[in-house]
Amino acid sequence: MMRSRLAGLTLGFLMFAPGAALAHPGHGDIAGFSHGFAHPFSGFDHILAMVTVGLFAWQLGGRALWLVPGAFVTLMAAGGAAGMAGWTVPLPELGIAVSVVTLGAIVALGVKTPVTAAMALVGLFAIFHGYAHGAEMPFGAATAEYAGGFLLATALLHIAGIALGFVAGRISEVYGAIGYRVSGALVSLAGLILVLQAM
Repeated sequence: MMRSRLAGLTLGFLMFAPGAALAHPGHGDIAGFSHGFAHPFSGFDHILAMVTVGLFAWQLGGRALWLVPGAFVTLMAAGGAAGMAGWTVPLPELGIAVSVVTLGAIVALGVKTPVTAAMALVGLFAIFHGYAHGAEMPFGAATAEYAGGFLLATALLHIAGIALGFVAGRISEVYGAIGYRVSGALVSLAGLILVLQAM
């Protein structure tokens, strides 16, 4: 029952939050925010990783539902700041691709890790994703607004992953863990292709 309500709230938030965020004029640099918000959706690798973080959090359940995505968003902000400052993070594209492979495999295999270990793992990957967003910030965009945009988009993708976890869980109630296994395996396979492209 509680998970059904969570799924309903999730879908409602996904439908209305982006429009609400962009509908208020006079709050910061809209161009910077909109560029930042769009950036995570511009790369299939980012979408796969961020949705899979939400799916992983759903599998773990309990406090992980908010702690694991929260760790990702927090460390992503740090990585984004590094990218905006012009710092160098080695092999960011490979790190992003490896994150997709690893997260997909964890979901497919149903790995149950302690919440702190899950937070540390997704936090490590988040640095690569954040760095890529920060390093690719358009010239002249307002830093805070751009960062706020990509962090909000990331949170929404995590919520989408949690919603997907709800659906996969319902499928698994009837057919066993096939929903998680298929979802995770497809993500991991896509990640392997990304790794080959990044090498």
